[in-house]
Amino acid sequence: MANVKVNGIILSEHNLGDFDKMLTMLTPGVGKISCVAKGARRPKSALLAGTQMFCFGEYLMYKGTNTYHINSVEPIEIFYNLRVDLDKLKYAVHINKIVQDVTHENQNCYQILQLLLNTLYTISETDKNLDLVLGIFKLRLLCLLGFAPNVKECVNCKEEENLQYFSLKDNGFKCQACSKQDTSCITISQSTLNAIKFTVTAPPKKIYSFNIKEESLEEFKLVTRLYFNEKLEKEYKLEDLF
Repeated sequence: MANVKVNGIILSEHNLGDFDKMLTMLTPGVGKISCVAKGARRPKSALLAGTQMFCFGEYLMYKGTNTYHINSVEPIEIFYNLRVDLDKLKYAVHINKIVQDVTHENQNCYQILQLLLNTLYTISETDKNLDLVLGIFKLRLLCLLGFAPNVKECVNCKEEENLQYFSLKDNGFKCQACSKQDTSCITISQSTLNAIKFTVTAPPKKIYSFNIKEESLEEFKLVTRLYFNEKLEKEYKLEDLF
């Protein structure tokens, strides 16, 4: 069978037989795929480093009946710091679980993969507040999944000033008058409003280029957590690894 070159990131790895691995990989063009890496658990295997969770690389493989089979790999980024810092690892694993839930085979995942790589890089290589990173990731992912909130004006009356509330039900900002009949509204500060607006509209490589004060961070965390859980109809909790 013909070999193909695929860029992808390993989302999960499981032991298969004595020395093999079964992997789940996210690729830009064909979405989430299953791959077999024969002999990858042997100490001197050329596939050892490139088949670890969170490794992003260029994979040479061929497609079998039900799965892909990896022949070789050139690691591009292994996000080493995720493996030596438990706090960073916890957030990365949580984000990884979300990505696995929302991606599928034969899906164009270029933008989701780009977001995942930017997020893992930010967690691994910077000291940015991890709760802020998680909130930005969740909100931006919702935008890619078709749940982008209206951040230009009040979703009801189109007022562009005095937007002091975020409506979970109506997907965006509301003014004080329109918020009175909406029990799903959350009061937000101007700083939180700016953070939400920037996360939704900024270029992909710039979304993690801001910080906010602690009091606004709490609002931002609340809005992104509740909005994310409502739109995906599932409650995602950041759980301890052990």
